[in-house]
Amino acid sequence: MIRVAVDALGGDRAPEEVVAGAADAASGEIQPILFGPAGLDTQGLELVVTTQAIGMDEKPAEAVKAKPDSSLVAACRAVGEDAADAVVSAGNTGAMLAACFLELRRLPGVARPAIAVVIPSERPSVLIDSGANADARPEHLVQFAYMGSVFAEEVLGTPSPEVRLLSIGEEPEKGNQLTLEAHDLLAAAEGLNFKGNTESRDLLRGAADVVVCDGFTGNVVLKLMEGTIKTVLDALREGITASRRGRVGGLLIRPAARGMRSRLDPDTYGGAYLLGLRGLAVIAHGNSSRLAIANAIRLAARGVEHDVVGTLAQRLPERVLASARSESPRQAR
Repeated sequence: MIRVAVDALGGDRAPEEVVAGAADAASGEIQPILFGPAGLDTQGLELVVTTQAIGMDEKPAEAVKAKPDSSLVAACRAVGEDAADAVVSAGNTGAMLAACFLELRRLPGVARPAIAVVIPSERPSVLIDSGANADARPEHLVQFAYMGSVFAEEVLGTPSPEVRLLSIGEEPEKGNQLTLEAHDLLAAAEGLNFKGNTESRDLLRGAADVVVCDGFTGNVVLKLMEGTIKTVLDALREGITASRRGRVGGLLIRPAARGMRSRLDPDTYGGAYLLGLRGLAVIAHGNSSRLAIANAIRLAARGVEHDVVGTLAQRLPERVLASARSESPRQAR
């Protein structure tokens, strides 16, 4: 039985959608444990009572320090104390990061944990970092590449994942100082199937198995994709229902449209792993529905089943752990 600690008060639709999603995810293999206030309707799930809550608009570090008995922090602490195998929250992302750093701590040698998101592309593709590190150094991007590769192999089942660096052009000489220096390091890194740069226009077409970038760029790209996908799908639905001819045509394309929506809908994966920690954490979207919460919990359970944390600890080679203290070739010149 895989125990998943769930922040019942995290997200714009909490607690109702969070509890409903947790109930949907519960099975003979997965045991969601809710963290929230006394009297919460848990639909039969176990409840760990907490007395505080962290709002979406609170300052992350201050909130985590001031509210140790919040549902978010307590859920993270449960993983750190081995009372749960993984934690899921759709709450304040910054607070989730701060709580994970405090309660779970980093794996030895990992300079910066990173958020790994599965892009809804033609083939499973991981975008890392998607928001944990607004500022990053070239050597951090090398660690992101290794962590993303392990994730792709262990969770997505991709052998020898192809890695590319997100930039403004495919040519190695294109990009800002960060991407230029990161390209040099990635090209020289051993054990990585690095294939050069890629552009954002190719992400939804499966640009690579692992796409590496800093967290600021990754978060902007992720939100742009989510917004564009939602706008296009909404426009398609409105166009179909706007006229009788459109409705008739809609009946004909309904199977294909459902398949496209299922593939592109962010709720399909539900959340993103925060990789590089001693415990497993999944960050869900703030506006997560019950479907997204259920899938985020299942994603967390898959990570436990595949021992993502243990595999990262074993497979991040010493040369990568040391890279955080090294200079890039361009810096050394």
